[in-house]
Amino acid sequence: MMNKGLKSLFPLLAVAIMFGLGFVSQAHAQRSILPEIMHRMDEHNKSLVSLKADVKMDKFNSQLGETDTTSGTTSYLPKTAKRVMYVRIDWTKPIQEEIVIIGDAYKLYRPRLNQVITGKVDKSGNKVPGNALAFMSMSQAQLRANYEVNYIGQESVSGSNTWHIELIPKTKTSYKNAELWVDSNGMPIQAKIIEQNSDSTTVLLSGLQKNVTINANDFNLVLPKGVKQIQG
Repeated sequence: MMNKGLKSLFPLLAVAIMFGLGFVSQAHAQRSILPEIMHRMDEHNKSLVSLKADVKMDKFNSQLGETDTTSGTTSYLPKTAKRVMYVRIDWTKPIQEEIVIIGDAYKLYRPRLNQVITGKVDKSGNKVPGNALAFMSMSQAQLRANYEVNYIGQESVSGSNTWHIELIPKTKTSYKNAELWVDSNGMPIQAKIIEQNSDSTTVLLSGLQKNVTINANDFNLVLPKGVKQIQG
């Protein structure tokens, strides 16, 4: 929803800027390409009413050097002036779990354990990808107010050309920094949160279905009788 090692900017070099914008230096890219990326993200946010997609989450343990991968589907309603952010994730592999995030609160249902965990996203630790998902709907003003935004370069992500940007928090947060991969429409299709201990969470969206009908019932967890309630 909503908290997921790059160092300082690369030396000046010639890079090919995507979408026909030519060859420019990294410093020039910061001045000219970054505003364009931010503008496209703003325009995309304004037009996005709802989203359904496939989702994959990679959680990297820096001490063990191991990555755990989880995949499933998600439904998403962005935050508006009248509504908080709504997210539902149904993990299907390697295990089945259901997560609903409404604003900064979450519910996590684990059928195999017959338990549902409730709590706040920023205190969920590794259970909920809230921080990574929250970046998907941030406006340009929010990003610039809270982060130093750096352009890294262009990269291909799941066959899509993307702009890769870095977000360094201006104030102390639970994580070290974040990265976004933004497609030509201004849609962040991948987000990465790097924790203070260098662990990381990467969330990738694919099979995007934008502005489809999503019912309020889609964000209700159907829990069996006798499910164990746990405060997260």
